[in-house]
Amino acid sequence: MTEPALRAIHLYPVKSVAGSGPGEAVVEPWGLAGDRRWMVVDAGRKLLTQRPLPRMALAHAEELATGALRLTAPGMPPLTVEVPEPGETIPVEHFRDKIEAVSAGAAAAAWFSEFLGVQAELVHLDAPEMRRPVDPEYSEPGDTVTFADGYPLLLTATASLAALNSLIAQGGHADEGPLPMSRFRPNVVVDGTAPWAEDGWRRVRIGEVVFQVAKPSARCVVTTTDQQTAERGREPLRTLGRHRRFAGGLIFGQNLIPRGAGTIRIGDPFEILD
Repeated sequence: MTEPALRAIHLYPVKSVAGSGPGEAVVEPWGLAGDRRWMVVDAGRKLLTQRPLPRMALAHAEELATGALRLTAPGMPPLTVEVPEPGETIPVEHFRDKIEAVSAGAAAAAWFSEFLGVQAELVHLDAPEMRRPVDPEYSEPGDTVTFADGYPLLLTATASLAALNSLIAQGGHADEGPLPMSRFRPNVVVDGTAPWAEDGWRRVRIGEVVFQVAKPSARCVVTTTDQQTAERGREPLRTLGRHRRFAGGLIFGQNLIPRGAGTIRIGDPFEILD
């Protein structure tokens, strides 16, 4: 087995939209810089995700050097969206959380509305340091998060994906596998660990940054969505339900909270502290 190391980094500037895989990323207290600072809401200003709208996987958001977004999608003209000026916030709903955010304006709303076929609006999280606390049961006072599901980062391991794909094949469902890691939309992917070893981790270090392992990640229907085509199948939820069903749900990956700052890079050593 090779020495554990960081295999990949993924940033998703807009929640539930395709992102990028940079070679390095800055770790902020609330997650990777540029990750999920934007989200799309419906007419009632409630979160829109791939859960009801798998087509969101086909849209792509790239953060430019200025912080602005470059949006592209099949059949749509590219659109650059500037970071909204500080100003009046609007209340939006992210699952059960109510958060103040800033509207990205009419052009972005029209772009997403046309592409998704529903009334939509793009909003920006202007102050991640104060807008949304992490679940206090799994965090420390003052921990905050952006528009990610609930925690600053999601970690997955290549060995566990290989084990899962083996279980899918053994279950007679090889036609739906092997699945790529993109199905799980992680922020960081590590190599060189044993399958499912992450279940027992409590603190880890990637390069120079220490992270608390907050809780396992319970998976939803988004994992059954092909991120390249937006088509849905039954895997991996069918196999996770047979082999990885715990009290917290169908588990794949671990949620992380930074306990330091710095820059992480592909190839950085990965260390299990406890």
